[in-house]
Amino acid sequence: MKLHRALPLVPTFLLLLFGAGLASAQLATPPAGDYIYEGGGGSLQVKQNGRFNITTVGSNAHMCTLDGTIARGKAKIDDTGCVVSFTLKDGNVEVTSNGSDDCRQSCGMRASFEGTFIKPTPACADKAVAATRKTFKRQYDAKDYTAALATLAPVLGDCGKTLDWISTGRIRNDLALTQFKLGDRAGCLKTLEPLAEDAARTDQGVRDNYPPADADDILPVVRATRTNLKLCRG
Repeated sequence: MKLHRALPLVPTFLLLLFGAGLASAQLATPPAGDYIYEGGGGSLQVKQNGRFNITTVGSNAHMCTLDGTIARGKAKIDDTGCVVSFTLKDGNVEVTSNGSDDCRQSCGMRASFEGTFIKPTPACADKAVAATRKTFKRQYDAKDYTAALATLAPVLGDCGKTLDWISTGRIRNDLALTQFKLGDRAGCLKTLEPLAEDAARTDQGVRDNYPPADADDILPVVRATRTNLKLCRG
């Protein structure tokens, strides 16, 4: 009894907040639509009837592909012991599995389908980003560098969680070169800073630092970065 009396009283509003927090993350069938794997390496598509498919790309171009039907937040992959769970949180989807070895049958050695799939804002959906980059190129080719910078910069700022690493590198180089054209060498160098470590390596050094398929993908970005760093360092 003494222990019971010693426990502090919890205000009702805190209990309500706690309950709201639990409600914000719940196992459920995600709303129909397209979601992007955090880091840009894949997608989750959900249809109105609960059918889903997941495609992700891991290191060295290893992939995961799986599909099924979600019921009450779970999907059992046909003819396997793999169960996939879908948890809604703040509009995004957390995907986990029951840890069955059967789940690995859907993936290459260096890939995983577990993680966060983000519901992108309209401007960060794949088609919208592609359209923005097309508009940027048209403005850049017309030497309207101020407009080009204003068009592309929000993609890097707002869509960072859903851009894949190669697209991010290409966008950084496009922005940096535009900043150079506008005479902003300091801005150019700051934009390229996350790529500078790889740019300081030789091509062979890059190949030694990445799996083969990843090295093939990143080398064009690295070479562009080297050129743009030289320009902006003057």
